[in-house]
Amino acid sequence: MQKNILNSKEMMASDVFFKYLKTEWETVDDKIQRQIVGFDDNVMMVNVRFEKGGVEPLHNHPHSQVTHISEGRFEVTIGDETTILEKGDSFHIPSEVFHGVVCLEAGMLVDVFSPMREDFLK
Repeated sequence: MQKNILNSKEMMASDVFFKYLKTEWETVDDKIQRQIVGFDDNVMMVNVRFEKGGVEPLHNHPHSQVTHISEGRFEVTIGDETTILEKGDSFHIPSEVFHGVVCLEAGMLVDVFSPMREDFLK
């Protein structure tokens, strides 16, 4: 880790500025990395970088989620619906609804959660 790079433990909900190049990427698995962009008690924004073939399996959580596809192409499942979305598209996941993605072309998702994901702060 480079000097002055913040990991999720060092980030504070009271911070008002979060610098992209000073925020650490965390490995989720061999094809997925996550970077917390900013948060407070009510909301959290996270970049999620996928290599082609990366899979976020079906799961649910109590948080409401809105996701923007900033790069790439993904097969997205929300509840019993599945569709292909690409750069510029977005989707909403209500609280407790099962959802998952398969990365068809390398890319990045920008996830926004409410309330914030305490489980992402190691």
